[in-house]
Formats: sequence, structure tokens, C-alpha cells
Amino acid sequence: MQERVFPDRARQPRALALIGNVGSAIWPFFDAARQNTPGLTLDRWTEETVGRIAADAGLEAVYPFNGPPYHPFIQWAKRTGRLFSSPIGLTIHSDHGLWLAFRAALLSDRPIDPADSSAAHPCERCADRPCLTACPVGAFTDRGYDFQRCLDHVASPDNACREGGCLARIACPVGRQHRYVEPHAAFHMKQLLRAHGRS
Repeated sequence: MQERVFPDRARQPRALALIGNVGSAIWPFFDAARQNTPGLTLDRWTEETVGRIAADAGLEAVYPFNGPPYHPFIQWAKRTGRLFSSPIGLTIHSDHGLWLAFRAALLSDRPIDPADSSAAHPCERCADRPCLTACPVGAFTDRGYDFQRCLDHVASPDNACREGGCLARIACPVGRQHRYVEPHAAFHMKQLLRAHGRS
């Protein structure tokens, strides 16, 4: 995937603040907005919401879904010292587990002196790694993630992943209190299917 860079060195931001949601904290607000605005997408709602905050603060907002090229949100997140690669490929937070999603970043010309927030990789203390065995169709193997097998399963009718979210993700013990509520999980699965012409 091509990543976006800042070619104008004079415009290099000196700091950025990542904006995201833990678990389903975002869901009641977005769900209410889309009920009032038919056809409203999560990306458009994010741009409208974060855009207002950025404008009020005199900052520039960037988003992970605008591209290509794309801004390197995963690399930015890992530089915090609190996010890591998990065995199933998703980024995992030391406290929030697999339930942290970044929706935007605010860029600033003013430097920030962040406190040290480094943490240990949570997967290193997980002996059983249930995330690797919970998938009902074995999409996670020694050869990596079989996306097509996963997609075919989610596209099939009446399965737990489609209605309640990825079972491999749910099996992770880290931050399980932040698990998505079912309507939120089902929304994302529907978006996955739609993005790949399987809705």
C-alpha cells in the first residue's frame, strides 16, 4: 500500500495527535447521526465531526481512509510504544486489546513533549493465544491470514462472525471489556462485505 508523505519539508508537522475510539464508545453517536441522515457513512461522519474540532483549534486533520496514497497510521500508532502487531495481524493495544480504532489525526506546528507511555507487548504473556484457534473456518494458519476463506465465511448466512463480530478477535483476553456491542460489530461486517461486493 502506498503511503502518503509530506513532500514540502516546510509543512512538516512537528506533532500529531491520533484520534480514535475504544470499543463501542463511538457507536451511539454515529448510529444516532445516521438515523437522522440516511446514507451517512462512518468516514463522512468522521470527517464532519473531526473537521469541526480541527477548525476550532486551527489544526489540520488527516484521515486513514483518504488515499491513495495513505497516511501511515499504523506506524504512527506503534511509535506511541503502546501498540503492537498481534498474531492475527491486527494492531493490539497494551490495555484496550484489539478494540482500538484510529479515525483521524490532528497535525500541529507546535511541538509536544509527550510523557513516556511505553508498555510491554501483551501477546508475549499470552501462552494460549486463543485468537489463532477461535476462527471457525481456520483462516489463521502458519502461512498467514487467508482473507478469502474469512470473507466467504462472513458472507454465508446465519454465522456468528457476521452477526456479532470476528470470533478470533473476540477470543483475545486483552481488553475484552471493550468488545464491540453486536450492532456495532454487525455494521463493520456489513461494510466489509459491501467493500468486496458480497453484500
